[in-house]
Amino acid sequence: MTEGQPKPVLQLLSIPVLAGVSLALWAAWLGWDQHRDVHPDGSTTGPYEAWQVIGLVLTLLAPVCWAATRRYRAGAVLGTSAGLTVAAYYDWSDDASGLFVVGVGMVMIGSFVVTSVVSAVIAGLADGPPSRLPSP
Repeated sequence: MTEGQPKPVLQLLSIPVLAGVSLALWAAWLGWDQHRDVHPDGSTTGPYEAWQVIGLVLTLLAPVCWAATRRYRAGAVLGTSAGLTVAAYYDWSDDASGLFVVGVGMVMIGSFVVTSVVSAVIAGLADGPPSRLPSP
C-alpha cells in the first residue's frame, strides 16, 4: 500500500458515516418544513424555501471537503449521494402522483455529480502542486 492512501476499512467506513451526516443535515434543514405556501392567487410553492436548500448545500460542503482532503473520496461521493437520496425518498414518498421518483432521481444524479466535482477539486488542492523535477 502506498504512503498517504487511506486504509480500505476506513475508506469503506466513511461511506455510511457520510450517509448518516447527509441524512441528519437533510432532517435539520428540510425535514421539518412539510407545508406548501398558498399565495393569494391560489398558486402554491414549497415546501422548502431557497435559504433552506442553500443552507443544506453549504453545510454539506464541510463533511465532503473533510472527506476529500483525507482521501476518502468514495465516502464523500457515495455516502453523501446515498444519504441525500434516502432522505429525499423518505421525505417525498407520500406523494400520490408518483412523480416523487423523478425528484429523487434528480437528487441522486445531481448530488453524485456535484460531490464528484467538489471532491476532485478539493483533493487536487489538498495534494498540492505537482513537483517539478529537473529535466535530464
